[in-house]
Amino acid sequence: MNEPDRIEPTLDAEAPAGAATAPAPAAESAAGGPQAANEADALSNAQAQVAELQAQNKDLAEKYLRAQADMQNTRRRADEEMSKARKFAVESFAEAMLPVVDSLEAGLAHEGGTPEQIREGAEITLRQLKGALERNKVVVIDPQPGTKFDPHQHQAISVVPGTSQEPNTVVGVLQKGYLIADRVLRPALVTVAAPK
Repeated sequence: MNEPDRIEPTLDAEAPAGAATAPAPAAESAAGGPQAANEADALSNAQAQVAELQAQNKDLAEKYLRAQADMQNTRRRADEEMSKARKFAVESFAEAMLPVVDSLEAGLAHEGGTPEQIREGAEITLRQLKGALERNKVVVIDPQPGTKFDPHQHQAISVVPGTSQEPNTVVGVLQKGYLIADRVLRPALVTVAAPK
């Protein structure tokens, strides 16, 4: 065989098969351009969102720390106020009692008074004391005979049989009771009519 008759394998022999595939890399690069642009946009959007979320996180962390500090300051102030309230709770009551003490001391310092003067001074002092108690919301429990027995405010000392009163009503008061702001300091000691 001569040289010209010799056929060498070349890429042209596969050209028909490669012709269909040759434009594919160009199509991929053409399609890859918008896809790469979309991926770049998505990446930049994600980075922007991350930056925004980090800023929000930092802002929320600062707000949380401020809220914690405010809460601790409020708790501290409340504790201080409670401490002062406990410490000086009797201040107004003590102020109300001072005139009573003054009256008692003046009565004891006065010598040679008649029994009527002593009694009058004691009655005035007792009125001062009752007024001071009332100003401080201390109220007397003094049920009248025939009042329904109330176990929350009265303490029955004895039961009196054979009375004309309704059963479980107060017959008499042996010792007055006292309330402070609707809370019983001491119940009234009473006698109660027996059930029939």
